[in-house]
Amino acid sequence: MKVTKMQGCGNDFVILDYDAFLKLNLEMPEAAKKLCDRHFGIGADGLIIPNTNTQDADIGWFFYNSDGSTAQMCGNGMRCFAKYVYDKKLVKTNEFTVKTLAGIMTPKIMDDGNVRVNMSRPILEPEKIPFLPADNLNYKIAVSNIIFEGNAISMGNPHFVIFVSPEENLMELAKKYGPLIETSAEFPEKTNVEFIRISSTDKIELCVWERGCGITLACGTGACAAVVAGILKGCLKNSVQVKLPGGIVKIDWAGNKVHTNKDVFLTGSAEYVFTAELN
Repeated sequence: MKVTKMQGCGNDFVILDYDAFLKLNLEMPEAAKKLCDRHFGIGADGLIIPNTNTQDADIGWFFYNSDGSTAQMCGNGMRCFAKYVYDKKLVKTNEFTVKTLAGIMTPKIMDDGNVRVNMSRPILEPEKIPFLPADNLNYKIAVSNIIFEGNAISMGNPHFVIFVSPEENLMELAKKYGPLIETSAEFPEKTNVEFIRISSTDKIELCVWERGCGITLACGTGACAAVVAGILKGCLKNSVQVKLPGGIVKIDWAGNKVHTNKDVFLTGSAEYVFTAELN
């Protein structure tokens, strides 16, 4: 069975054609857990299977986290998926629509090989994130007797964005408090958790605890949510370079406190790691 592994800023994915998936004789959640296992499988943060049988977009996808759970959207995964289906000629043009659980996304393969994705509009209504408290911005959440102030935002999947002081260690915070916040009662569907350091008005650093994955080297939707939160706080410009442990992405959002119904654009790399045959 032929498999492909790709990565975007170190966020890695196993990609299978649907016919190859059928050979596994497993349900998709079990296939994700088996293939993404870094000791007994290929090893990845998620499993992606193109869906060519979709009516209201050029193509669709099935996306699963490494623990077998579904994710409504994944920015790094979308970039890898876009390059894969374009190279496989599953789509006809370098800009096309993709049906996801978060709605229709529009990636574009750029001339330099990077992929730009229209990630749609940020979701700020608590009931749609979903987030149980009525106030989702500047919300104070308590874990392990520590209070973090953050912003609950959805980019098709829920995020809790926390800005920290320059001297704090982002990775240590994400590892220690990410899993506690992920499962907090305020988030009925759990949440991704971002810890952010602002370097300047157009540069930030970010570490993420991903729902269903744990620590990953990059999170595209998390980068989008972080920039949206920073713009709403008035501390970031509308075009921001986001440094993740695995690389750098660029986020553009023309929105502000008054006009939030603007699309977010994510631009970054998507690279092949290997193709192989799985026994």
